Amino acid sequence: MSKHKVLLAGESWVSTATHIKGFDQFPTVTYHTGADELLKALKDSDFDVKFMPAHEAQRDFPQTIEALSEFDAIILSDIGANTLLLHPDTWIHSKTTPNRLRLLRDYVRNGGALLMFGGYYSFQGINGGARYHKTAVEEVLPVTCLSVDDRIEVPEGFTPVVTGAGDHPILQGLGKDWPILLGYNEVTVKDGAEVLATVSTDYGLQPLLVTGTYGKGRTLAWTSDVGPHWLPSDFIAWKGYKTLFEQMLAWAIAKD
Repeated sequence: MSKHKVLLAGESWVSTATHIKGFDQFPTVTYHTGADELLKALKDSDFDVKFMPAHEAQRDFPQTIEALSEFDAIILSDIGANTLLLHPDTWIHSKTTPNRLRLLRDYVRNGGALLMFGGYYSFQGINGGARYHKTAVEEVLPVTCLSVDDRIEVPEGFTPVVTGAGDHPILQGLGKDWPILLGYNEVTVKDGAEVLATVSTDYGLQPLLVTGTYGKGRTLAWTSDVGPHWLPSDFIAWKGYKTLFEQMLAWAIAKD
């Protein structure tokens, strides 16, 4: 049996540092990826995940419905709207290129699955820089983005509250006791969406895991991260980590 094809876009960044030693200084550059734990968990699963780091996605993220439709599900994780809107042909050469946010909307309308996972450049993001508010991607998500910086840092940790029924396909076998998380993106739930888990009561039971539909497709929002720093090592080591994300994808791909 062939595996379901999934495209995971985002979860990479480049950091620069300046080292000052008395009179002298020198710079260094390092490359990082944030999906290593998730990719490892999904390696031996029913999903064939193609990881497209953010710097590659600017150029290589699909530009046609046909190319998007080769995938059963698309995941946007810690990748801002500008990366998908500003193809190098537009940014550097002032040429017209397809609006890939609108293509994602059409992809879901036609029956595709779109999942957004949280991070500094998910939903509205740090300093509002992810900028999905009032876009075609927000139109299909089961949640509405804020218009401002939406990060909620919880250094003391919070315990997720499972609000959905245990027989929901995403929640099966996970129980009610999940490890703590250290942050999330604040969003509001759209009418008709289903909230399966929230953050703790200390933070107003804001949405953590929300599902919805758009046209013939399904959409999902997980407002925390897939790895550090919002996901501590205890969450990654939790036996439900792999199951949770596998069942998110299985639900999103399933057809009514």
